[in-house]
Amino acid sequence: MSRHVAIIGCGHVGADVACSLVTQNYADHISLFDKKSKKAASEALELQDMASLVGSRVVIDANDKQQLAHIDLVVMAVGPKKTQTVDRLNELAETSQAAGMWVPKLRDAGFKGVLINITNPCDVVTTHLAELLNLPTGHVFGTGTSLDSARMRRVVGQQLNVDPASVEGYTMGEHGESQFVAWSSVRVGGVPFTQWPQAEGVDLSELEMRVRRGGWDILEGKGWTSFGIAAAAAKLVDAVFSDARRVFPVSALHESLGVFIGQPALIGAQGVIQTIPVPLTEDEQQRLAASAQVIRHAKASILS
Repeated sequence: MSRHVAIIGCGHVGADVACSLVTQNYADHISLFDKKSKKAASEALELQDMASLVGSRVVIDANDKQQLAHIDLVVMAVGPKKTQTVDRLNELAETSQAAGMWVPKLRDAGFKGVLINITNPCDVVTTHLAELLNLPTGHVFGTGTSLDSARMRRVVGQQLNVDPASVEGYTMGEHGESQFVAWSSVRVGGVPFTQWPQAEGVDLSELEMRVRRGGWDILEGKGWTSFGIAAAAAKLVDAVFSDARRVFPVSALHESLGVFIGQPALIGAQGVIQTIPVPLTEDEQQRLAASAQVIRHAKASILS
């Protein structure tokens, strides 16, 4: 694999994904695309300047549609004209159309690679793109709850005063308001979170709210979120290019629920190799099903 990635959408998120790929040397060739051609060209030029400083040997071009015939992986990062401040689902009508318009271009170019979707509402748009592209199962997936799980690790790490990297476990469901922390999966040093002395008497619902509100807290302060999701997307790009066979919480097809939804999955060269059936409590199973219904209902609205 030549590690040639196309990033569609050069807003804050798409640009930061490109920056992460360059600084960490995760790609050999980055093709940027944006409806504002000058925006893509300027991002490409600045990335070229940066690449010369960090020693990353990477080719970067902008809005060259001939490159679509050669890419191995697409990162879909188109966003709304104005970020919503309440619910990501409110962006659906605009973002599903903006992302969907690239499907014929990818088809015409003969794209057969892997597509990672960031565009919100992530699970709904990922479901939509998978249906439109009709690529082999697993080739289309979304960043899902990768960032939400990172926020959970931050919150738990702060509560226990440990490095978040030592926290294991998942936020699952929709990358949105119906997401939930699967507390039964959360462990630190192999010990369930709830068994740590510092967790005694802690209101789990309050901690979960801090996880869910993390994005909006950032949005209210700076107007957008991009660093965390860009880092998450870059890790997924690397996992595909390196055939890492590493587990990430992504938006992947849940066979029994019939939607793309945040859950742990094994990621490699062909995208999602398999989803990981995490043992959930009865309450967590109900919350996952309820979250899937939110995604299913929103997806139906695209067709209306």
